[in-house]
Amino acid sequence: MSTAAVSPLRLALVGNPNCGKTALFNQLTGSRQKVANYAGVTVERKEGRLVTPSGRSYALLDLPGAYSLNPSSLDEAITRDLCRGFYPGEAAPDVLVCVVDATNLRLHLRFALEVRELGRPMVVALNMADVARRRGIRIDRAALEEALGVPVVETVAVHHNGAKELVARIEALGDAPQAPTARLAAAAGDGQDATEALHAETRRLLSLAVEMPSRTARIDDVLDRWLLHPVAGLLVLAVLMFLIFQAVYAWATPMMDAIDASTAWVGEWVAGALPEGPLSSLLVDGIIAGVGGVVVFLPQILILFAFILALEESGYLPRAAFLLDRMMAAAGLSGRSFIPLLSSFACAIPGIMATRSIQDPRDRLATIMVAPLMTCSARLPVYALLIGAFIPAQKVGWFNLQGLVLFGLYMGGIVSALAVSWVMKRWRRDKSEHPLMLELPSYRIPHPRDLLIGLYERGMIFLRRVGGIILALTILLWFLLSFPAAPADATMPAIDYSFAGRIGHAMTAIFAPVGFNWQICIALIPGLAAREVVVSSLATVYALSAANDDAASQALTPLIADGWSLATALSLLVWFIYAPQCISTLATIRRETNSWKQVGINAGYLFALAYLMSLLTYQVAVALGAG
Repeated sequence: MSTAAVSPLRLALVGNPNCGKTALFNQLTGSRQKVANYAGVTVERKEGRLVTPSGRSYALLDLPGAYSLNPSSLDEAITRDLCRGFYPGEAAPDVLVCVVDATNLRLHLRFALEVRELGRPMVVALNMADVARRRGIRIDRAALEEALGVPVVETVAVHHNGAKELVARIEALGDAPQAPTARLAAAAGDGQDATEALHAETRRLLSLAVEMPSRTARIDDVLDRWLLHPVAGLLVLAVLMFLIFQAVYAWATPMMDAIDASTAWVGEWVAGALPEGPLSSLLVDGIIAGVGGVVVFLPQILILFAFILALEESGYLPRAAFLLDRMMAAAGLSGRSFIPLLSSFACAIPGIMATRSIQDPRDRLATIMVAPLMTCSARLPVYALLIGAFIPAQKVGWFNLQGLVLFGLYMGGIVSALAVSWVMKRWRRDKSEHPLMLELPSYRIPHPRDLLIGLYERGMIFLRRVGGIILALTILLWFLLSFPAAPADATMPAIDYSFAGRIGHAMTAIFAPVGFNWQICIALIPGLAAREVVVSSLATVYALSAANDDAASQALTPLIADGWSLATALSLLVWFIYAPQCISTLATIRRETNSWKQVGINAGYLFALAYLMSLLTYQVAVALGAG
């Protein structure tokens, strides 16, 4: 029996960024997909299973977006090696499905020609064919197919049956698809430069098969006239960011209340069902109080992710990068830094990984060094806890005061990142500027299916962290807070005699000037592994240090509102603008820079900034009477 009869054909989707490749991947695989990393690197690997109407199954791989097979970034190098079948640990694809944007064939056909020169079986998918027709772009599919020498089909990745023709053509390929003949190599061999031959062939295909009334759509021109305006565009971007952070509070509150009530009910039920003892304490005070204190913030994190995904899918993010290029260049960054920094609002790790798209090593390193200053989603539970406890839920004009404070904290991180990158620019020897060049894709309405799949993936990543590292650290912290038990002649609460209590009291000598009590000091230690653990740690500490059962059953918010001063709360909020990032982020910096020196510099300057700014905040707040 042949291998092809045993193993399904491997299909690989390849194409330029912004061609709709991932939307097509979601259309073809639905929920039958998994996300991991390629071996040895932090580039995301998405693989799924395509099941055709006839019942046949194919393995489908979504390759990183690439503008060329002459790589200028790690993503492009991985795509090239996978297409050629040279990537270690990955089987060569049987068929390459090259996805091109039908509204921008001038750029995307050039890449399709490069893929054809690999000499592997391939199909060209003319994606967004419906948008091209609405713009008056007429594509002679049959003529293009004949000229390319490979199958060409139209797709509309955002429509339910938009990939029907592609699936039918894939099935028609059979078990032994035919490879196209390389043609440009022959032209280059005749004395014509390979790049010149590529451009010449692209022009020939466009003149042969494409009638294009204009380079851009009228709606794109109208929107760009406002959204790329140096004044109006920046104002729109600022308003958009402001409204996002307002929505994070206003929309999430009902869902958070429901989760909080459910967690409290589960804790009470378990406490009533089990006899008092270590097991009951572990489950109620450790696991339920700790993990539940983090899960409650899932709605806010998903709302923030939903906005970021929608902006990315709409084609707005590259325009924001272009708009901010001059401002970021003044601070020592480039417009290309915008998307990695925006990704860092979700988590610094993918933000640091996304810096591979920055070709200049100097700009890339600067972006890596300031990415942890962006307010990642792990900080959001801490911010939400402290803002909910100390900032009244009142209106300031049309706006929510708590949302205004959250917006201010995010802006504090952004301004600090620009200030740090400006200082780095003043110190470096090479002060030359590098112009920004990027593609501005057509505007499009994000498809709900792609948003839901993206939210599901990010929600599961968060819950896996809750079920993995956060659960483990919560149990470890419960042990440190519970043992050793207080002696028979104890005069203080039992928690003061525990391992964690002793550590916390010892740390207060260092952190008393910034207003941190011993409970906060204890929570900071597991927070180095994952920032959001601080909330579950505080919940565990206060549950175990409560004077009676009634106090232990109270929610964390009123406990800290009664026990902390406003100066302490403000100091802790400022601490988490700069707080040294989690261990996973440090490991990613080490992997991306291949330098322990850069890891040390990054952690050192962030800790110094956190302590200095918290000290300043606390002392000023005390002087103003908030202590």
